[in-house]
Amino acid sequence: MSRFVKGLITKELGSKLEAIDDALLVDVIGLDANQSVNLRKELREKSIGLMVVKKSLARRAKEGSPLATALAEMEGSLAVCWGSEDFVSLTKEITRLHEDAEHYPAFATRGGVMDGEQLSSERIKEISKWPSRGEQLSLLVGQILSPGSQLVAAIQGPGAQLASQIKQKSEGDE
Repeated sequence: MSRFVKGLITKELGSKLEAIDDALLVDVIGLDANQSVNLRKELREKSIGLMVVKKSLARRAKEGSPLATALAEMEGSLAVCWGSEDFVSLTKEITRLHEDAEHYPAFATRGGVMDGEQLSSERIKEISKWPSRGEQLSLLVGQILSPGSQLVAAIQGPGAQLASQIKQKSEGDE
């Protein structure tokens, strides 16, 4: 391949990977055509992108970015996964696929990068156990609403007891 063609491919790859700072690197070599199509369909349904890249071209395209450092330490062919609603959801889905040896026996997590930090496959497995953005928001809302509901219960408690006693007295007088 000529330098000119490599330059064009690198430029195109750079534009596709431009907005990607947090990504996971996976191995998809060894999947047959049907498995590959099913994998891509599953990922697309969850808004996850998957691109098989030539490591040297991807490294040149993302030179100076956190993704380039993650690519530099990888050997062999690989694919870049990005997207989903947040990074934790991405790691949960990729870890689930990695553990699904029945449908995707050759799929393997190899590493990644999050907030400029290079991740190992073990670290990705740890991150997949964190609460996702939706789970974190529901926890936060519960913590915000908890003191208010406790206050309302404390205010209503004595009033409800008094109303109950008045009702009992009024029913007893009849």
